[in-house]
Amino acid sequence: MNNKSSRWSARNLTTIALFTAVIVVVSQLSVPLPGGVPMTLQTFIIPLAGVVLGAFGGTMSTLLYVLLGAIGIPVFAGFTGGLGIVLGMTGGFIVSFPLMALTAGWGDSLGRKVSGKNASGKALYYVILVVMLVVGSALNYVVGTIWFMVAAEASFATAFSACVAPFIPTAILKVVLVAILGPAIRTALIKAHVLVPAGAAT
Repeated sequence: MNNKSSRWSARNLTTIALFTAVIVVVSQLSVPLPGGVPMTLQTFIIPLAGVVLGAFGGTMSTLLYVLLGAIGIPVFAGFTGGLGIVLGMTGGFIVSFPLMALTAGWGDSLGRKVSGKNASGKALYYVILVVMLVVGSALNYVVGTIWFMVAAEASFATAFSACVAPFIPTAILKVVLVAILGPAIRTALIKAHVLVPAGAAT
């Protein structure tokens, strides 16, 4: 079966839907902060989806999550939903979630392409993956901060203190955890025949 068909295999579609459900559940684990931007595990589970499902599957899973929330289903943090949330102060983080999944998937794919089976190749894989995870996280913060400045009519200093500064330590931890857990989960799902690698016959 060709690459496009394998992407849309029944097993992969099911896995995409299941991962969307996981994103919904994990999104409810949040801690409100004074600046108005809650600390959540969304920025952990979404890049993890990109690594596990690949750039295509991870992006589709995250887009589905965003669309469900946009039409009013309470899937966002704090069991909220609707365009009002998307257009609100934290909307920039939400709309840029698919970019996090996409860059994470690209990092995994590129890392596997350029690395070999020796020790140095494996190290190169993780370097590429971590760099792309950082890029995705940075994009999320940039879009989220600019969106916050516009929606809240806030200064850059206010937006930075609300959207970036409190999250730097946990962002680093999340990148490390995704880099460790993502490839392991992906490999386990493929071995269990739950996930079909892109390009594989179904």
